[in-house]
Amino acid sequence: MFQELKDRIRSIGYAIEGVVYLVKSQHNAWIHLLATILVIALGLWLQISRSDWALITLAMMGVWMGEAVNTAVEAIVDMVMPEIHPLAKIAKDVAAGGVLLSAVAAAIVGLLILGPPFWAAVTPFLFGS
Repeated sequence: MFQELKDRIRSIGYAIEGVVYLVKSQHNAWIHLLATILVIALGLWLQISRSDWALITLAMMGVWMGEAVNTAVEAIVDMVMPEIHPLAKIAKDVAAGGVLLSAVAAAIVGLLILGPPFWAAVTPFLFGS
């Protein structure tokens, strides 16, 4: 039982290493990180509901998971097919497309949830009370 617990802790360490690698090495992950920070700050400022936080969190994590899978696919493809190959291109393009689709979906969720309260909060400053 103790060995199993040690193995689980070690697995979590490997997962954290993967996330650190993702953020350090992938330029698009930097954009996702900035967007994540901005969305969290905006959500806190607008005091969105718990259910809205749940939806925003799922949308953001969908993008992060997509970026992680995309990075893993790229690494595997580069390892097994270092030279240019049409199937390698398809694998990379489809993985990147998945990230794009999740980012578009997250942006839509963000606009639907954060848009109306943000507009209500800034309208008095833009057009007076």
